[in-house]
Amino acid sequence: MDKQKKDLLDQIKFPSDMKKLRPEDLIVLSDELRQFIIDIVSANSGHLGASLGVVELTVALHYIYNTPYDQIIWDVGHQAYGHKILTGRKEIFHTNRKYKGISGFPKMSESEFDSFGVGHSSTSISAALGIAIGSKLRGIDDRHVVAIIGDGSLTGGLAFEGLNNAGLSNANLLVIVNDNNMAIDRNVGALQEYLLNITTSKAYNKFKADVWNMLGIFRKLRPNPRNVVKKMEGAVKSALLKHSNLFEALQFRYFGPVDGHDVVHLSKVLADLKDIPGPKLLHVVTTKGKGYKFAEADQTTFHAPGLFNKFTGEILKVISNTPQPPKYQDVFGQTLVELATANPKIAGITPAMVSGSSMNLMFDKYPKRSFDVGIAEQHAVTFSAGLATQGMIPFCNIYSSFMQRAFDQVIHDIAIQKLQVVLCLDRAGIVGEDGPTHHGAYDLAFMRCIPNLIVSAPMNEEELRNLMYTAQSENFGPFVIRYPKGHGVMVDWHTPFKKLPIGKGRILREGDDLAIISLGTVGNFAQEACKILSSELIEVAHFDMRFLKPLDSDLLHKVGKRFKTIITIEDGTINGGLGSAVLEFMSDNGYQVQLKRLGIPDRFVEHGSQTQLYRECGYDVQGIIETARLLVKPKVLSKVG
Repeated sequence: MDKQKKDLLDQIKFPSDMKKLRPEDLIVLSDELRQFIIDIVSANSGHLGASLGVVELTVALHYIYNTPYDQIIWDVGHQAYGHKILTGRKEIFHTNRKYKGISGFPKMSESEFDSFGVGHSSTSISAALGIAIGSKLRGIDDRHVVAIIGDGSLTGGLAFEGLNNAGLSNANLLVIVNDNNMAIDRNVGALQEYLLNITTSKAYNKFKADVWNMLGIFRKLRPNPRNVVKKMEGAVKSALLKHSNLFEALQFRYFGPVDGHDVVHLSKVLADLKDIPGPKLLHVVTTKGKGYKFAEADQTTFHAPGLFNKFTGEILKVISNTPQPPKYQDVFGQTLVELATANPKIAGITPAMVSGSSMNLMFDKYPKRSFDVGIAEQHAVTFSAGLATQGMIPFCNIYSSFMQRAFDQVIHDIAIQKLQVVLCLDRAGIVGEDGPTHHGAYDLAFMRCIPNLIVSAPMNEEELRNLMYTAQSENFGPFVIRYPKGHGVMVDWHTPFKKLPIGKGRILREGDDLAIISLGTVGNFAQEACKILSSELIEVAHFDMRFLKPLDSDLLHKVGKRFKTIITIEDGTINGGLGSAVLEFMSDNGYQVQLKRLGIPDRFVEHGSQTQLYRECGYDVQGIIETARLLVKPKVLSKVG
């Protein structure tokens, strides 16, 4: 391999630079792009396997299409690392997911090549259809719009809604199904079995050959492709009818399956498909983690492996001389198994987050009572409601930001009917490097407004265990438990479970100068701040609410009567959450107080480490101290005097 070919990636600043390459050069470019992704992600944690799996597809798309005029929408967005590198961000890709660096997902404000912001899944087809029709309404008839949907995204209901609508349109739309049989964990459901049947079917392989043969004739008959398409319409329809499938029933022209790692053939296929009008679907078969043997062998771990040794595949962990406390998700997983062992009515439900929520422990122990429903949060909630009508106690674990998509189901299917469903919201509050699409900022506010719900947040892992125990101990109706990403404190697994009184908080610290009212794990920040403030002669009382709904009115009356100055702290948006609830209570009951709310501000918080973002939002330990000093400074001066 000569020097020029070795340095192909360095020559590509934007996709326009790729147009001068020969088709065979794309193989070299793909190899270099794959290695570049491995080099960067091994030293800068991020998503790996999904982007490695679409390297050839990414190269082929930007080689054939005229981006950014032609528009490409990635779904899910963590497939798009190669896309970012080829579209002007190679030199800054090392800042990916870092504070003030580039986003880990396509983001419209970051680049004109990012046609649509995609952090959650299953949005691409609907967005692409809107872009295609919107372009047509503006008189733009030569724009190609491509939606790449994969990594489990096709299991989401929104994807089917988009397919259903797009099939009856005349939009110049290409949907590429990246079929790698994986989300984070292995894909589940009838659709995945259907795609597998297509992939292995001799009939479909013959169908593919027939179509490509016709397209070969079509290429030779240029330069009048539109007329040729009309002449070939009957033959193509005949072939489709002989081998009818789901996508054809939705009025898409189906092509494939094709090898997603043959970049030269992919380029030819995409070039041919450009000349066929209307909605089309290309079925591409790929391997998640392709080209990096460790990622291919362990696709779940290398979905987002953190730091790793790129030569050995060893996952690099921080070495500490002191035992590390477990993650909240692991405490949830272990506790669920303990509770399910004692209570045969308990079932576990997750929308494609088996390992991410640590529900894999439940799946291993009680597979018949464990259900992965795919990327389908709405279904997960209503399925849980159905289980509850039959006397089961479903623990439905959904990441906080993903629960946003099932808001109606929580109201309509669970809350109105007062069903005993335990909604466990993992990754609540500031999440970190995944940024605004993944921060669990809004669950406190949108759950608080729903009647019949119990909404709780543990301050530590022991409290999490007790809340889970309480939720299944008797039928309190719908019960929400939200907890953050990351580690907390050490857990004594031998401590007996304790049933907590519903809607009752606790006093953690007495003081006369100021009251802090906290909810959830940020109460630990408050505890640390209180110690430091005490050394400055500022005596702070600290109240842990435990429950946002119902509020502990007795506790709040005590606070309102004793204190004129109050700080509320929550790891959620300050609009509509704990601070708003306390402010409303004080106003409704005639208490004249000065109240400062700390939490996630009324804006979308970008990505960075949790520590950096807590500091930015002002409710870390230092932020609490600074706020308390400002509020009680006159009192401190009088004490010193």
